[in-house]
Amino acid sequence: MRILFLSQRVPYPPNRGDKITTWRLVERLGRSHEVRIVAFAHDDGDLDAAEVLRKMGFPTTAVRYHDRAAKLGALPLLLSRKPLTLGVYGSRAVQAAVDELAPDSDLAYAYSSSMGAFLERHPRLPRIMHFGELDSDKWRQYAQRSRPPMSWVYAREHRTLLEFERRIARSFSANVVCTPLEKEILERAIPGATAEVLRNGVDLAYFVPRWEGREPGRLVFTGVMNYLPNSEGVSWFVRAILPLVRRQAPEATLSIVGAHPTPEVRRLAEVPGVEVTGFVPDTRVWLGKASVSVAPLRIARGIQNKVLEAMAMGLPVVGTTCATQGVEGVDGLHFRVRDDPEGFAREVADLVREPDKALALGRAARAFVEAHDDWEVVFRPLDALVARCAGGARPGAR
Repeated sequence: MRILFLSQRVPYPPNRGDKITTWRLVERLGRSHEVRIVAFAHDDGDLDAAEVLRKMGFPTTAVRYHDRAAKLGALPLLLSRKPLTLGVYGSRAVQAAVDELAPDSDLAYAYSSSMGAFLERHPRLPRIMHFGELDSDKWRQYAQRSRPPMSWVYAREHRTLLEFERRIARSFSANVVCTPLEKEILERAIPGATAEVLRNGVDLAYFVPRWEGREPGRLVFTGVMNYLPNSEGVSWFVRAILPLVRRQAPEATLSIVGAHPTPEVRRLAEVPGVEVTGFVPDTRVWLGKASVSVAPLRIARGIQNKVLEAMAMGLPVVGTTCATQGVEGVDGLHFRVRDDPEGFAREVADLVREPDKALALGRAARAFVEAHDDWEVVFRPLDALVARCAGGARPGAR
């Protein structure tokens, strides 16, 4: 079967959240099908990655994406009823590539609703819409955490994008989300639509526990640091939580590990006990040195790869409800969950001061992801989903 796969970024290498999932999807689909990729290239690294994919046997069309120009070009949509997202990720070149490949494809798989827009011209083609997260709900959360005028812009994006997502969800052959919570949100927000859950996984052979060599008191946060949920969450941790931790455990320090730190994030390195690394070639080095992983996200949906990866390495995790709920573990058994600064700090300090507790929690975390989050396990429903959609079934709407 010929499958046309669309993604906002070239799906390789798996070095950030969306690329981890899209690469795993492409690799899994490619075992039984011919997968042709159309994606945006955000930098020279993406263009190089597209060439690597071609050599792997995945024909890839990579269209250069210019972030600033795309955002400026989308501004006129503020005078319309269309979501800005469709302007930011609108592209004649991508549409032309899709229009060329779609007639010769047996099925199309779009990762993120903005990529699903390129398939609206092809209603006869079986189409799967994989909502990496329900983007309209993300903008709702942004609006709640922001001040005017951006809160108004985000609220508008929530409303307009939800209308678009309703159209997509009701017309595609199937909708996919990564957690039962997102399934509930989608089906409540879009009456008549249904969704299937296809969880994210973690590479258990790559992220392996390192029980020795951990530095007492070292905390770690990982993630792409120009992504608002990450930058907002870690800033909140440094300003509101870390001082409370250090009162109880003075040896505690924080390593903020991830590419593209914003100026605000870089300034956090001025706070005693905080370092900002920027891009690192291998996050396992930093996870392996840490004694506790923190996930203080206040804007989040889906499954946080940072949480899965830390758990896979046997690290105890302290996170907020929205950072951990997609993992579906048990608070106190597989990780610890607190949403208030005092409670969050108390849990972190307790694990710093009690290494035996930290070790036990980390071992339980590793056992949990081994049982629930192996990629081979979580993607078992994928083959049947593809076959059903290609065969003409329409489970996407009731």
